[in-house]
Amino acid sequence: MSDTTLETPHTLGPEGQNPSPRDRSAGAGSLLHRYAWWLVGLGVVLAAAIVLRWANTRPGYDPYGWLNWGYHTWRGTLDLGGAPSWKPFTYVFTVVYALFGHWALYLWMLTAVSISFSGAVFGGRIAYRLTAREGGARWPAWAAGLFAGAAVFGIQDYFHYLMSAQSDSMLVAVCLAAIDMYLSGRLRWAFWLGVLAGLGRPEVWPFTFVYGIYLLRAHPNMRKDVIGGAVATLFLWFGVPTITNHRPNIAGQLALKSPRECTTGKINCTISRFGALDYIAIQLAALLVLGLALLRRNWTVVTLAGMAAGWVVVEIAFALHGFPGVPRYLFEPAGLTAVLAGISLGWLLLDAKRYWRALPSWAGIPVAVVLFAVMVPKGIANARAEHKDIYHERARTTEINKLGALIAALGGANKVQACGWPVLNVEYVSIMGWYLHRNTGVIGYRPKIELAKKRPSLYFVPLPNGWKVTPYHLPAGSACATSMNALYVPTAHHPGGVLVRKAS
Repeated sequence: MSDTTLETPHTLGPEGQNPSPRDRSAGAGSLLHRYAWWLVGLGVVLAAAIVLRWANTRPGYDPYGWLNWGYHTWRGTLDLGGAPSWKPFTYVFTVVYALFGHWALYLWMLTAVSISFSGAVFGGRIAYRLTAREGGARWPAWAAGLFAGAAVFGIQDYFHYLMSAQSDSMLVAVCLAAIDMYLSGRLRWAFWLGVLAGLGRPEVWPFTFVYGIYLLRAHPNMRKDVIGGAVATLFLWFGVPTITNHRPNIAGQLALKSPRECTTGKINCTISRFGALDYIAIQLAALLVLGLALLRRNWTVVTLAGMAAGWVVVEIAFALHGFPGVPRYLFEPAGLTAVLAGISLGWLLLDAKRYWRALPSWAGIPVAVVLFAVMVPKGIANARAEHKDIYHERARTTEINKLGALIAALGGANKVQACGWPVLNVEYVSIMGWYLHRNTGVIGYRPKIELAKKRPSLYFVPLPNGWKVTPYHLPAGSACATSMNALYVPTAHHPGGVLVRKAS
């Protein structure tokens, strides 16, 4: 039995087909059936809210910088001349959330975690669909979907970036959603989701370019969409930096010379980084389904495998150019590998005799059991590592909250900035920018260099249980020199922390 190619989405699933009158009347009688995926979406958001409340953590370095972008856009003071590197994907969210003041932080966290959670949903839908198309019982398709979703969550450090409200796990979900929409016959949704993913990672561009050419040839009615997507991509990636900093390629410039880049053997290094993201059992299962797909001429599955390999090739090219090629840039092909492993499981559970006549029809069941079994130990190890990471992140959250409390106790953002130039360790720079409503690039992040300058400065230092601020180059005895020489630490009467001024 051969399969169609990705150029015929209307044949790839029931969502892309026009339902018969009987189907429409049956669906109209069941609200649960009609709104099933809306309910799933609501469940994902609720799950994200519960996890965020339980974890009680704050984002990593980059998200605070993204929030600063949104804040300064509305005030006409946006400056992209510092870390984090320009990323339009996050900007399209934070520029809207900035209208909600301090709630922007919580809106971003809920958005990041919800979308990241949905990666398992879309990965499962793809595996389910491509297993169900083989015919037979439906339970193997359900097993394939559940396995694929769990495997997406099993990507190395996926949960770390998810809980840090980073964009990398979000982009996995958006890419899988684009594929799922295409397989559902929703070409316009697939295209715009591809454009959205391309605003986060330029590795997406070759794929959206090819897809755009296909749409122009096969679906001329989508010409405006393709042109609009190209214009939006060019403007957001290069137009905004040109307007704000007169540096159209500021994102690429900031990404070069990263301390995390592969210094030797960049091809092998990139491939090795990709290989470390999925369990070896997942990779072997993905290779198995690729072989089966070639034998059965299932070009849909072959194309998905080719997309994963193509992404790695593009990343290698970027690494050779000087970009860091860090593992999180390879999350997307790792997500596709997880989906392919799910499809492999589903196909084996259907009927092994289809693929090798010498095998009994139930031969795939023990293989599936082994596949599950070999994943359990590493899954448990990863869960323990993530649980340990939560405690670390909670301690960091306490430091972040105390920094905000210190600034408020000193008189607020305006008072602090009026007294001196803020300087602190680089890991807290974007957070300080968020609290002071300053662009991240103008916060002092090299204390030895910054404090050597004859400029009024305030040096913020994290302590094991609070913060210390010390004035530099301020007139002795001045109000600022006195008020800004302080600690924010817990005391017997204030276990949460209180401002304690030091003697001048």
